[in-house]
Amino acid sequence: MQSKQGFRWYCALVGAAAGFLNGLFGAGGGTVVVPLLEHSGLEPKKAHATSIAVILPLSLVSALLYLRGIAAPWGEAAALLPLGIVGAVVGAKLLLRVDNRLLRKIFGVLILASAVRLWLR
Repeated sequence: MQSKQGFRWYCALVGAAAGFLNGLFGAGGGTVVVPLLEHSGLEPKKAHATSIAVILPLSLVSALLYLRGIAAPWGEAAALLPLGIVGAVVGAKLLLRVDNRLLRKIFGVLILASAVRLWLR
């Protein structure tokens, strides 16, 4: 078990990595935050919830900065929001019921699928 001070530094570095990735890619910090939080000893469900709590404000800051330099396609974004919100609610409720081992496997498959998709582009 690491010291409280060591854990704070660890969290600060994880936050910096998440912010950097979110700013660079527009998202993606969660793919780093979740495994690093789990590595620090946080149970998977709490790691996912913490990641979401961190990514929301980071995404808002990134979005504001992007919007200053890029004209956003508001029509396309608006079309994604209604079912995106429904999916977020369903996913959050499902998170409470999914076994931690299954959650890790689902997350791993999504990461691998994303990696393969990026590799083949």
